[in-house]
Amino acid sequence: MTQFSGFTNLGIAPNILGALDKYNFKIPTPIQEKSIPIAIEGKDLVGIAQTGTGKTLAFGIPMIQRALQSKGIGLVVLPTRELALQVNDHLRLIGNSFGVKTALLIGGAPMGRQISDIRRQPNIIIGTPGRIIDHLNQRILSLSGVKMLVLDEADRMLDMGFAPQLKQILQHVPAERQTLLFS
Repeated sequence: MTQFSGFTNLGIAPNILGALDKYNFKIPTPIQEKSIPIAIEGKDLVGIAQTGTGKTLAFGIPMIQRALQSKGIGLVVLPTRELALQVNDHLRLIGNSFGVKTALLIGGAPMGRQISDIRRQPNIIIGTPGRIIDHLNQRILSLSGVKMLVLDEADRMLDMGFAPQLKQILQHVPAERQTLLFS
């Protein structure tokens, strides 16, 4: 039997543990160790950690696991294109081998590609507030199936003046959902 990693006792499904092992994720960071079990249980949480400490996998692993159990759509809202691209890369790295589909909704990228990604019915939507709202306003995107909402860099989004956009997005997301705030 394969010896997985320090991720073994966090409630992560064996197939995901295998993917983490394959990509050489051996020891969870403190934010991952604390957040993953709570997120997998479906509880809301606020996580605070420095940049570069593994916050993406802290919410990404539970989100991928949920997607594999067909438990609704995951939505990750971030303040910048660069962060959204980074999160998309990480989630695709782990999720691709399981067929988990993402849609990346960011400004400065072609709308056509984003529309086709939305039509493919992604398991996880990653985007910036403005572009998510663009798709909502054009009725291309529905967030009624969102079961897990992540506001990554939540404090930064508020500092950047995104409160009205976040409020608008929240009006489209079911009240019955799991919410994770990371900063």
